[in-house]
Amino acid sequence: MECRLASAAPVFAFDETLTIVAWNESAGALTGIDAAEAVGRPCWEVVGGQDDGGGMLCHQHCSRARLAREGWPLAAQEMHIRCAEGRRRVVLDTIAALDDGRALFLHVIRDAPQSPPTEKPPPDLGRLPHLTPRQLDVLRLLAEGIPARAIAVRLGLSEPTVRNHIRATLLELGAHSQLEAVFRARCRGLL
Repeated sequence: MECRLASAAPVFAFDETLTIVAWNESAGALTGIDAAEAVGRPCWEVVGGQDDGGGMLCHQHCSRARLAREGWPLAAQEMHIRCAEGRRRVVLDTIAALDDGRALFLHVIRDAPQSPPTEKPPPDLGRLPHLTPRQLDVLRLLAEGIPARAIAVRLGLSEPTVRNHIRATLLELGAHSQLEAVFRARCRGLL
């Protein structure tokens, strides 16, 4: 799929395989990465998004892309992305364009405040998270790399119920992705 983006805002597009299909000039100016270097590569590899603590946000099993593909509206996310000069703190807005089974996803990039917001305190790493037995079952299966649909079949639950358990687990662990939730759970001895 060939795609061209006309926007003054830095923006790039990727398809369902998370392959970048368009990278506009403004994205190149902001990151120092030109379209020839970005297009055709996995978005997570090019962007390399990390949270304020250096935790991985962008990876090949991106939960934001999955949620966008399923039609969930996504709030803007602050992250540090890879740039020619190192890392840059930005806000990424995600837009999903779904048409007759085809999907195209856009990330609009803008500069973020240089210091993280202080409205929400960081998760208390000393406090042991309270997860229900079912959330622990789901988390253990996620740690084995089993997708939500297969977890639902294995546990005899509906897929939306499993996704609700995953969302509640992410919230309780203060994680942004399933991969980060598994990492945090292992660090705390829950797995």
